[in-house]
Formats: sequence, structure tokens, C-alpha cells
Amino acid sequence: MKRCKSKRDLQRFVSIHDPIANLFHIPRHDISSGHHRELRAAAMSMWAEIARA
Repeated sequence: MKRCKSKRDLQRFVSIHDPIANLFHIPRHDISSGHHRELRAAAMSMWAEIARA
């Protein structure tokens, strides 16, 4: 990762990073492993769609 050299660069990075990070954050202690795998697969397919755009 490049280091942010200005507040503007940092803000741009954070505004993009936050929604993507939330896509992959799954509270592991609340669900079974099978369900966790399903959620991860859904997140990866959604990420593939986003990355293609």
C-alpha cells in the first residue's frame, strides 16, 4: 500500500476502503462454519462484480 501523502489521499483511500472492508467482515462467533462459507462465497462474488466495473 502506498503511504498517504496528504489528507486528501487519505480521505480518498478511507472512503473506498470502508465499504469494501465491511463487505468481508462477518462476525464469526455468531454462525456455523457452513453458513460462514456461504457468506464468504457471496462476498467474493459481489467483489468480483465490483472489480469488473
